[in-house]
This record gives sequence, structure tokens and C-alpha cells, in this order.
Amino acid sequence: MGIDAIFNAHNWSVVPFHFWSLTFFALGCIVGSFLNVCIYRMPLDLSVVSPPSHCPYCKYSIPFYLNIPLVTWLALRGRCKNCGAPITPRYFIVELLTGAAFLSCWLAFGDTKHPLPSLALALVYAIFLAGLICATFIDFEHFIIPDEITLGGIVVGFAVSFLVPSLHGANTLAEGMLKSLIGVAVGAGIIYAILRLGKLLFGRQKLKLPPDTIIHFTETALCLPHREIPYDELFYRKSDAVVLQARMVELVDRCYKDVTVRLSVSALEIGGEKISPEDVAHLEAVSAEIVLPREAMGLGDVKFMGAIGAFIGWQGTIFSLMVSSLIGAAAGIILILLGRREWSSRMPYGPYIAVAAVIWLFGGSKYFHTLFAM
Repeated sequence: MGIDAIFNAHNWSVVPFHFWSLTFFALGCIVGSFLNVCIYRMPLDLSVVSPPSHCPYCKYSIPFYLNIPLVTWLALRGRCKNCGAPITPRYFIVELLTGAAFLSCWLAFGDTKHPLPSLALALVYAIFLAGLICATFIDFEHFIIPDEITLGGIVVGFAVSFLVPSLHGANTLAEGMLKSLIGVAVGAGIIYAILRLGKLLFGRQKLKLPPDTIIHFTETALCLPHREIPYDELFYRKSDAVVLQARMVELVDRCYKDVTVRLSVSALEIGGEKISPEDVAHLEAVSAEIVLPREAMGLGDVKFMGAIGAFIGWQGTIFSLMVSSLIGAAAGIILILLGRREWSSRMPYGPYIAVAAVIWLFGGSKYFHTLFAM
């Protein structure tokens, strides 16, 4: 059977439209099951292929008949069959959300009268949404978006723009690739410019402390009286540094008085003396003020917006930037009012970009073009 026969509009019209709706939903749930593996393993630098799915508590290898999306979690009531340990509801939520995303793509872009182009478009957008879901859950939990999603998304988005130029409303393969490339450049370029400007304007956070506050520098974190900050959250680049004017500094083998302390990822300066941080297991300083490095957003967001631009073009990236800013600001204010976060605490930005991109995909583009047509 040739490809023309497979995608013949008459053959497709015989099958009910919602048969394919059910197929897309089921496929999405299966993909969601794999996304759960990615969400758990990628931040830990573990392979998403080997070993097979297993319980993280008792290491029980999960057989195929206990790895059915949605059904297994409900049947086992969210617990491991072998040891009874709880299975986070995230597994069920991700599978259901991915299934709903795939179904939505078919309902929005599927058309049995034009099966080949509509099927290709629905599948590409479904893959795009799967990447957004994976990035969102990882960013919420770990404040990172892995390169496998961001850089991989740029490559995949550019490739499918060649295969499915209608992704960008293009008529030729070359035009589809060009629009995808422009989307990557505009998306990543704008966010990088914002990152650099934010670093220049808000790159340092000065904290006032009670007089004679003791600050501990351990091997892994900066310990203040009210919180502990891992160094991974402070040092994004080599130029980032923690600075304080200390009344007293105490190392294991010596002390200093009335000196400036500057700690970066590669150097520790106490007064005029430079010391390798690796040689200092523990440091205590007494001060009433400390200056911490701060980021407007991370480089992961730059690459993430580039990946989004590869799929939805430069207009979509501008729309996503504007709308995500509004969503992020609203979410931040609500969380502050509810007492769930402080003004200065970190907040993942990737999920709000993802939500804005979804809005663009399912109707936001129409409002964008209408606004700029006025």
C-alpha cells in the first residue's frame, strides 16, 4: 500500500474523527509516562533508557503490565506494588496532562479531509507541548532546564520546520527553515539581552543583618541565620561573588579582623590575601551586611526561548515574552500575598514562558496579529 493510499482523504473519512482523538490521547499518555522518567532522571544526569522503570525505594523492576499509563497509578492507589512506598501524584498528573495536550493538538489542527498535512502539524505541536511539559516540571523542582530539552528542542524545531514548513505558515522548505532560524535568534537574543541588562541593574542583592551576625561558609553552602543558600544557587558565572565587610573572620588555623571578604567560585580573598576555596573547609565571619550575586534569569531560559522560537517563530517568542512576564508577575504577587515566597526569593521563569507559548498555539497568535494590524 502506497503512501497516497494511506493518507487518502476518502479512507480517513470512513474512520470517525474521534477515533483519532482517542488515539492521540492514548499516545499522549504513553509519551507522558516516558516524560516522567525524563523529569526524574535528567536533573540527576541519569540515563533515561537504562535501567528500565523501577521503584526508587526498593529498586523493584516494574513489569510492563504494571506500567500502564493512568490505569496503574489508580489501580495501585499511588503505591508501589512491591514495597508499598508512595508514588508521587506527579506521575498521574504528567500522563494525564500530556494525553490532554496530544488530544488538544488533534482537535485544533487535525483534519481528516487533509490527513497528511494536518496529521504532521498535530504531531509536531504535540511533541512541542511534550517538551514544554517536561521542562516545566523540572524547572519547578530543580530551577534548571536541561540542555537535552533546550538545545535538543532547537535542533528538533529547526528540523521539523524543514519537513513541515506549514508550522510557520511557509510554503517552501527553505522558507520554513529560515523562519525557524529567525525564531531561534530572536527568542534567544531578546532573553539574553534581558539577562545581561538585569545583571547590570539588579545583579547584586544587599542584605542587612543584625549586628554581629555570624555567617558560616561550609563546603557546599552559605549559612545565614534565617536560611542556607547552596553555592550552586549563587554562582552562575565566574564573575559572581559574595562580598562582605567582616568585623572578624575565623578559619581553622587563623583569624582576621576588620577585613573585606570576597568569595567567588574560583577564589577566596580575605583582606589582601588570596586563598583557594578548595583549601578552606570551614569559615566563619561576623558582619552586619552581605552582598549576594543575583540573576534576573538563567541561561537555561535563554536556550529555552530559542527552542520555542524554533517551533513558533519570532512573533510567537515576542508574544510569549510579553505574556509570560504578566503571568509571572501575577503568580509572584499571589504567592507573596499567600506567604509562599519572599520578594527576593528565586522563582522559575521557564513554566511561565511555556504557558505563554501554549496560549500562542491555541489562539494567542490571532490576537497578536490583530493587535499589530491596527
